[in-house]
Amino acid sequence: MSRSGVLFDVDGTLVDSNYLHVVAWLRAFRSTGHPEVRAADVHRCVGMGADLFVERLLGSDDETAKKAHGVEYERLWPELRPFPGAVDLLREVRRRGGAAVLATSATEEEVGALRRALDCDDVIDSITSSADVEEAKPSPDVFTTALAEAGLDAERCVVVGDTVWDAEAASRAGLRCVGVLSGGIARAELLDAGMAEVYDDAAALLKAFDQSLLASLF
Repeated sequence: MSRSGVLFDVDGTLVDSNYLHVVAWLRAFRSTGHPEVRAADVHRCVGMGADLFVERLLGSDDETAKKAHGVEYERLWPELRPFPGAVDLLREVRRRGGAAVLATSATEEEVGALRRALDCDDVIDSITSSADVEEAKPSPDVFTTALAEAGLDAERCVVVGDTVWDAEAASRAGLRCVGVLSGGIARAELLDAGMAEVYDDAAALLKAFDQSLLASLF
């Protein structure tokens, strides 16, 4: 029997970064000639891969805007903080014998900043980012690649994420998904997108671990 595992999204799930992304993207769009883009629309696209993100908001690709976002977001890296309970949740998965895997649409550079914010490399089994796949979320590639790299089977794993894109990608990869509200998406919307359960945040999921879908893995 293969090892059980939990595939964690990072932005908005483990690290309080979604609204920093909104600020960085707004600055990037305004500096590259797209002042019409609204903060609310940016927020709803956070969690998608950058190519699809820009295509959805602008109607076409814009490499200049993507590069500008990278610059603006890097300036905000000192503000990155893990959510309360996030690191303890990773440690609890490992304590129970499961694999704790990070599966994110973030770039390699962004993953470095997120790892520094979490400061718990000792409990992370593997990390899959946008650099490892052809298509980022909502494509299932991030999760299918993460499963392969960690040597895990979908039927013995659960995804934890904060956006409808996590739910869609998980479903397409044959994975069950648990949601958290810490990314700013409403409970009803996450459930409608296919999340099996939704908790307020990582700390709430940790507190309810034994009653959650995660406990069924162990």
